[in-house]
Amino acid sequence: MINAGHGVDGFFLRCDPDNKSWFPVRKSAYAAVAMAGIGNILPDTILTRSIVVKMRKRLPGQQVEHYRRRDHKPLGEALRDELAAWANQVRDDAAAHRPVLPAGIADRDADVWEPLFTVADFAGGEWPALARKAAIEAVQSAKANNKPSLGVRLLAHIRACFGDKDRLTTAELLEKLLADEEAPWGDLGRKKLDARILAEMLDEYDVHPTNMRISKGPTLRGYKREAFQDAWQRLLPPLEADATSATNATNQESLDKTVASDVADETASQPCGGTDEDVAGQED
Repeated sequence: MINAGHGVDGFFLRCDPDNKSWFPVRKSAYAAVAMAGIGNILPDTILTRSIVVKMRKRLPGQQVEHYRRRDHKPLGEALRDELAAWANQVRDDAAAHRPVLPAGIADRDADVWEPLFTVADFAGGEWPALARKAAIEAVQSAKANNKPSLGVRLLAHIRACFGDKDRLTTAELLEKLLADEEAPWGDLGRKKLDARILAEMLDEYDVHPTNMRISKGPTLRGYKREAFQDAWQRLLPPLEADATSATNATNQESLDKTVASDVADETASQPCGGTDEDVAGQED
């Protein structure tokens, strides 16, 4: 219901009785909702439709005015009535208004902030600039605190594993991923990452293993860098070193001539997990 209520035409279904029978009926769910709690209590689908105001417990020396219902309720009701009267005066003009969105405010963020930009624009004075400054800071803060999905983290860790190599066998890639004790790959629902789970997770990004020959050895299953390029470009922030390697990876003739013995000669696997700073904030 809360998700559906994000849009004006949002609805949910409930069965209502009619002559001893029950029929599904659409009911409007559109509403402004304020939620408060300690910790991360909201699912992502609601969080990405929200304006998050983080609060912290005050320091022992900090003083705040105490809230008293009998004193402050009349003040709040008077303010509510003033705002309602003002909103009725500007309703039609506000509905036709298309506020200028600052860079970085798009998609769901634009849906959430556009009404507030409209209010600020009609209020005038310093409010238009303050509203946009607040929006940029709030959105950047929310993205910085977002934990990337497990799949996006896997893509980032795999990119670190590849380094400047053009291919890795499945066994070698798994060994590198599992070498990072702080990464989640050693305990995925009480199971560690294996070739099957890896293939299933990468299938979501249209990345698939293929047969490859390392040096003059036998044919093995593994992954080529070129298979990851699209997913890396779409979901991860760019790395300076990727500019050259990505170009080389898309050149098939150059790829076929690459000497891959370095992959087979490596004896000690180093952790390649990196950090979450290497991961995009949100998977759209």
